[in-house]
Amino acid sequence: MYKNLSLHDETHLKVLRLLESTPNINQRKLAESLGVSLGKTNFCLNALLDKGLVKMENFRTSNRKLNYAYLLTPRGITEKAALTQRFLKRKIQEYEMLEAEIELLKREVAEN
Repeated sequence: MYKNLSLHDETHLKVLRLLESTPNINQRKLAESLGVSLGKTNFCLNALLDKGLVKMENFRTSNRKLNYAYLLTPRGITEKAALTQRFLKRKIQEYEMLEAEIELLKREVAEN
């Protein structure tokens, strides 16, 4: 069975999804998109780099040393797929629980 998706994993999934769609995003824009601090974004990116899920490359055509592309590694793509699957499973469970609660509330309202 799947492990529950932690808040930590959910953050990593969001970062991996953003990096896959926008590999040349800078850390400041990434932080804004995630709604977290620049420090947390840097910490998360470093963790993904350390795990081998993301690699960082300089733009060869750039004169600025600060322009990087964050690319998902094959391991990063595999991990993103696993995180997505766990996230989807959790969201379906939440949806089913919410749906049952709504039905219960509808019955309570109809009885009153």
